[in-house]
Amino acid sequence: MLGAVLSALVLWVVSGLVPPVPDTVLASVVVAVAVAGVARDAGLVRFPLPQNARQVPRNVLTENVARGSLRFGFEMGTGVRTYVSSTVPYVLVVALVLAGPGLLTSVAAGVGFGLGRALTPTARFASGDGETWDGRLHTHLRTIKLVAGSAVAAALGVLLFT
Repeated sequence: MLGAVLSALVLWVVSGLVPPVPDTVLASVVVAVAVAGVARDAGLVRFPLPQNARQVPRNVLTENVARGSLRFGFEMGTGVRTYVSSTVPYVLVVALVLAGPGLLTSVAAGVGFGLGRALTPTARFASGDGETWDGRLHTHLRTIKLVAGSAVAAALGVLLFT
């Protein structure tokens, strides 16, 4: 959570440095990025995301477990330290930077991202059988990404064009 909220605060500061964007341009760019994200998640286009496509850094295993886990959780919350399976968080980044929302909106977005990042390992642990859970997630991940991305694109379109 702390990593996600810190990232949101950084985005809030950065959004203050971006010159005001006319509403029609803002809406068009954000929805275009959202559609590109859905196309990427569907496998129609390929482009890299700013992330390290790995799960657990090697040095976490060699240092104090509690300290290493806390540090890794913080870094994971930033969204650029580990693998992010969907393009949706990056669409949110573009929307936050261009829209320049207030501090509360930015922090709420960070909390939402942090909760989302925490949901996956929590659900896996709660399943009681991580291997089976992993297999079911792998089977349904593409559908989950497409539904989430389409929902975000539609929501942003409605919010920004109305």
